Amino acid sequence: MTITQTPKTSQNQQDMSFDLKKYGINVEKIHRNESVPNLYEIGLVSEKGTAMSDVGALLVFSGEKTGRSPKDKRIVAHPESSRYIDWGNVNIGLDEHIFMINRERSIDFLNTRERVFVVDAFAGWDPKYRIKVRVICTRAYHALFMQNMLIMPTAEELANFGEPDYTIFNGGAFPANRYTSKMTSKTSIDLDLERQEIVILGTEYAGEMKKGIFSVMNYLMPHKNVLPMHCSANVGEAGDVSLLFGLSGTGKTTLSADPQRKLIGDDEHCWTDDGVFNIEGGCYAKAIDLSAEKEPDIFKAIRFGTVLENVGFDKATGKVDYTDVSITENTRASYPIHFIENVQIPCVAGHARNIIFLTCDAFGVLPPVSRLTPEQASYHFISGYTAKVAGTEMGVTEPQATFSANFGAAFMMWHPNKYAELLSEKMKKHGAKAWLVNTGWTGGAYGTGSRIKLKFTRAIIDAIHNGDFDNVETIVEPRFGLEIPTSCPDVPAEVLVPQNTWSDKASFDATLEKLVKLFQKNFTQFEQGVNDEIVAAGPK
Repeated sequence: MTITQTPKTSQNQQDMSFDLKKYGINVEKIHRNESVPNLYEIGLVSEKGTAMSDVGALLVFSGEKTGRSPKDKRIVAHPESSRYIDWGNVNIGLDEHIFMINRERSIDFLNTRERVFVVDAFAGWDPKYRIKVRVICTRAYHALFMQNMLIMPTAEELANFGEPDYTIFNGGAFPANRYTSKMTSKTSIDLDLERQEIVILGTEYAGEMKKGIFSVMNYLMPHKNVLPMHCSANVGEAGDVSLLFGLSGTGKTTLSADPQRKLIGDDEHCWTDDGVFNIEGGCYAKAIDLSAEKEPDIFKAIRFGTVLENVGFDKATGKVDYTDVSITENTRASYPIHFIENVQIPCVAGHARNIIFLTCDAFGVLPPVSRLTPEQASYHFISGYTAKVAGTEMGVTEPQATFSANFGAAFMMWHPNKYAELLSEKMKKHGAKAWLVNTGWTGGAYGTGSRIKLKFTRAIIDAIHNGDFDNVETIVEPRFGLEIPTSCPDVPAEVLVPQNTWSDKASFDATLEKLVKLFQKNFTQFEQGVNDEIVAAGPK
């Protein structure tokens, strides 16, 4: 097997002039911005569960935690930053003394290691807004992951890197002390905005590092009148930018990888007075059921330098089985963004022309596409709706609605209305259109209907980009007030109006009523913080 490597700007920096003594870390063997082949070698030799796939990807195992631990995330409550933070079940306060205990615990663990890895890199492609990030970790897998996900400096930039803006102490292989005040488990992810540090204990899931930096950007950017967004983005030949928002499983990464458009990024972006930029240097795609037929761009990106997390594979051949969920359904692929062939480098573009909210409606009552007014866009942005299919728990027999404000509540630091105001302001200023696209069920709810075909959703996205809905006849759905186009190239007309796909009209009406009430109940928590026009834009 021949392995080819796309050159990167990361390099082996094991010189004696660099140390971590100012943090109290005295480990002598420090791998700073280590080369990809060396990270492979160290990981394969010394990290349990690490292997190489038949196409050269690094196969890794994250241990007990195979996803994020949002209930274990804490933010130090300082007087200065506290007044901007929306405290509650998502943003949970922590006293600085407890933060320092966990920080000390992490550093003590780092000092027991034979070697540590350091990644010095950037978050944010726009030099005006980027921050310098330092990651200190104990696993080659974590170092490679963050070298993929951050923007790696050139040799000159690394030589002049100086002090980081934010530092991550990843002692994730060592547990938090459950008897420490405010700890709810052996896992703790703690952010101190004043110290500009993140401490990770009790989880080796790499996504905690990535999302920790995203949380930081979600705090910093609104201070500069910049909208941070949990969305994917791409750009057409005419410079028209589309933003695709959506929770996990709605198609955000899949639909942004469009052969007709250049990818700006698949997950984290900012909208400034100059345009849109990607926060990250790579992509973190869901790998479950991945295939060359359905997602060719992502499939081709998996090669030497890609991290494949918690996937099943044949130990004799290294061949990956993307349908294997024996470890977790949250299997992932992390790769540098230039592994996608049709990509915009640098990952910066102009202002957004289309805002697309993706929802996987397992109730099967939302239309495959509808156009939103600015007020409706704010309402649906704050709601952040999708639905998950029925689980295996006793008594759970129908879809479960999920609401995540701004399509990323776990990472949003301010009140959801702050981000909605920024979105509305930028949409109006730059003339962006807003769309709600349902990638979920049609012809009935989950269990009765069927998933809307991916080829239909792709055709709908193409129609939005081509302006095909600008002059078509529309109807207004009476409960949500959605403006539904009645025709779309390459999509059967009957699919576009959901009630037309249901054989049992009474059941459709009852299911729609149920979803309306779920939306209304969820939005009550926001009504005091948003203006009346946005509240009125919700379902009747």
